[in-house]
Amino acid sequence: MFEAPSIVFTAAGLAVFAAAVLPKLLRNAPLSMPMVFLAAGMLAFTFIPGLPDPDPLQHGEFTTHLTEVCVIISLMGAGLALDRPLGRRQWSTTWRMLGLAMPVCIVALTLLGLGVLGLGLGAALLVGAALAPTDPVLASEVQVGEPADDEDESERGEDEIRFSLTSEAGLNDGLAFPFVYLAIAISLVGTAPSQWFGSWFAVDVLWRIAVGVLLGWLAGKALGRIFFSARHESIRLSAHSQGFVALAATFLAYGVTEMVEGYGFIAVFVCAVTIRAAERTHGFHRIMHSYVEQLERLMTVVILVLLGGAIARGLLAGVGWPEILVALVFLLLVRPLAGWLALARGKTGPRERIAISFFGIRGIGSLYYLSYALSKGDFSAQAEQLWAIIGLVVAASIVVHGATTAPVMNRLDRLRERKAEAKHGDVGKAPKTPI
Repeated sequence: MFEAPSIVFTAAGLAVFAAAVLPKLLRNAPLSMPMVFLAAGMLAFTFIPGLPDPDPLQHGEFTTHLTEVCVIISLMGAGLALDRPLGRRQWSTTWRMLGLAMPVCIVALTLLGLGVLGLGLGAALLVGAALAPTDPVLASEVQVGEPADDEDESERGEDEIRFSLTSEAGLNDGLAFPFVYLAIAISLVGTAPSQWFGSWFAVDVLWRIAVGVLLGWLAGKALGRIFFSARHESIRLSAHSQGFVALAATFLAYGVTEMVEGYGFIAVFVCAVTIRAAERTHGFHRIMHSYVEQLERLMTVVILVLLGGAIARGLLAGVGWPEILVALVFLLLVRPLAGWLALARGKTGPRERIAISFFGIRGIGSLYYLSYALSKGDFSAQAEQLWAIIGLVVAASIVVHGATTAPVMNRLDRLRERKAEAKHGDVGKAPKTPI
């Protein structure tokens, strides 16, 4: 008989190898790497009964920290990948999605939680806050690729779909946190605004967001100077091609910000964008981004296998037609409609507008928010129901978006290339064309 450790090591080796190979193999297929590993987890925990139960309710602290680390690493990668300088007009699509689409999603999900799922206000708001953000981890198939390391490539820029989904995912995880804290406060002190509004608005909205932005910017400025401008070559890390220092930037920005009660998610993304701005076309950005991307992919594999295992062991046992209805309405109606309205009269073309609105992938960030809130608030009576609806939406998003991403994005890329060729003649030198 094979012993359990040998089986685990063999499975881990196969999983890591698959994580390296699958993204390229599935590039043109109606199948994604998250779909494969979610299914692998379900199969493994169904047919290998000796595996421990990956129930997130039983292992709440582990779930919180595992998903937390995965998200912040992904946020660093997203910030480093963006070629476009920060600005009001350059990022107008992002601001529309953050300022209009995300609040609409939170409100709609809260109402669905109250009216369809029968949740209390705090729990319904938690569902809205946890599921509203586009995930920076599982949305890699619709995000920008490696950072540009030459002036011509940077000037051509990213297409609007990939840029907006990447930048939205980079910021909305942190901006959803005030609503998570509001849900926690309501669960603890009740629904009367006099019990929570003052401290929530002053601390959870104003202070935490401001501190996250400020410390992220300061950390990015300081690290950018060290990476690219230090007088001594031994300190100027860009000269040594050590990509793992991206982890130092991630953990420093996150840790310092969390120590003073700021939003670490915001700080990490702002830090990454600021480091990128320090020397926009330096090849060291690509080295750091590559390291972060590989680490993120490995952590994603672990989380998806465990999520698949939790589903196989009964995470969705309490799911009924109300939960299925809410999941489908949110993924196929609420998010697409909210994004479509938010981008009205914007600079996106009609096909870009549809794609940005539809590909609001839900994933690891939602799992983190839920596990964090359950550890801080009073949701014990509804914890199983909350995990069921969040797990269902995340799994459905992995399947629906994973099956459509490659065919749709490849089709849009071909349309963009034909339009650019007709307009500019040379696709390789043409800027990204709206479609």
